[in-house]
Amino acid sequence: MAEDDSVPASPEPRFARRLTRLPSYDYSQEGAYFVTVCTLNRVSLFGDVTNDAMQPNECGQAVLDVWNRLPHHYPHVQTLAFVLMPNHVHGILLIQDVGEEASHRNQRRERRGLPDVVGTFKSYSARSVNRIRDTPGQSVWQRGFYDHVIRNESSLARVTEYITNNPVQWNLDHDNPETRGRV
Repeated sequence: MAEDDSVPASPEPRFARRLTRLPSYDYSQEGAYFVTVCTLNRVSLFGDVTNDAMQPNECGQAVLDVWNRLPHHYPHVQTLAFVLMPNHVHGILLIQDVGEEASHRNQRRERRGLPDVVGTFKSYSARSVNRIRDTPGQSVWQRGFYDHVIRNESSLARVTEYITNNPVQWNLDHDNPETRGRV
């Protein structure tokens, strides 16, 4: 976790596993969260970056659709910036207080924290991708995900810019299988 609240680096190279959650932090509390989720073994499944822009394939479009539907499943969650890449996604989720009236309308839906929301995203999108690929039950995503608590407006602006510019940086990305080992 960056103490200066700068834009976090991408997850560590493959097979490195470390817990990124703050030990005493309540991930169901209001706040903005930057998340990165990578495909299993960083396999490119979602399309290609062409001319500095991501061109999603059918699987990539399915992942985008699931991300965009998260607020329908979780009324206390708003999706902010998001980018789909060939083998990972970056996004910002805003967990907010939905108020007493909204809570009564959605009594059967209790407020869920960041791990639950990201878990739902991974599960639903994996089912969609596996349906398209005719690979039922196969893992699509790596275990876990990377997160960063966004603590102020300037950090939100930096992370949003990082997400927006991610396709432009693809040729320099260590997750790009075409440049792996050269960057």
